[in-house]
Parts: sequence; structure tokens; C-alpha cells
Amino acid sequence: MIYEFEVEGKIIGKERPRINMNSGHVYTPNRTKDYEALIQQAFFIKYRKQLNITNRVFVSIVAYFKIPTSTCKADKELMLRDLISPTKKPDADNIAKVVLDSLNNFVIRDDNQVSKILVEKKYTDDVEKIVVNIEEY
Repeated sequence: MIYEFEVEGKIIGKERPRINMNSGHVYTPNRTKDYEALIQQAFFIKYRKQLNITNRVFVSIVAYFKIPTSTCKADKELMLRDLISPTKKPDADNIAKVVLDSLNNFVIRDDNQVSKILVEKKYTDDVEKIVVNIEEY
């Protein structure tokens, strides 16, 4: 079975855990928690259920970044033809981590079930978003 969904809006990568200096408590920054909740919400809106996939999975993530407004027409064409890729933050590994952590105990039991992963960063002249495919195999 293949599940595909989109998360529109500014793309946020997984941030490092923070430490409260007073209590010594380690916590996840709110921006990361909010983005993980947004990813879960996008999945739930499309499929109307949580899953508990126990098989191995292949996860494909395509992150579409807006083309900067200052880009010349020639470069814009190259970006849209995928000949120039985004090199700005967030990094591909941080995008993968925030998506996989949001899927834990929501779609898949644990992210150690992911045996294949693909993360691509591309430009778009449309809305900034990520497109996530989860395939059981």
C-alpha cells in the first residue's frame, strides 16, 4: 500500500533538543513540535485515520522551495527544470528526521522500519511544501 500526502507552508527541519538550564530538563523546541503536528494533521486529513504499519517501508520526501524573487529569468528556468537545486537550509537530513519523527507511533510503529529513504530538494514557482510517500513492501 502507498500513502501520499502534502504539507504546505514553510519547510522546517528537525532542530536540536534544548536543555533548560534551571531544571536540566531536555525538551524539543516548539517550532519542531508544531511542524511535526502539522505533518500528522496533513496525513490525518487525507486518510482520516492513524495507522500502525509494522512492515518495512520506503519513504520518499520531496521538498519544494519557492524560487527567490531576485532570481534572474535564465536561472529561474534552470531551477524549474531541476538543473539547479536548493542549497539553503534546512538540510535534507533534517527534513527527513522531522518527517520520520512525526510518523512514529502515528503511521509507522518506529522509524527503524524505514529501510529505504529518498529526500529531494527542488524549486517551485508555486506554494512551498513537502510531498511525502510511504510505501509498505
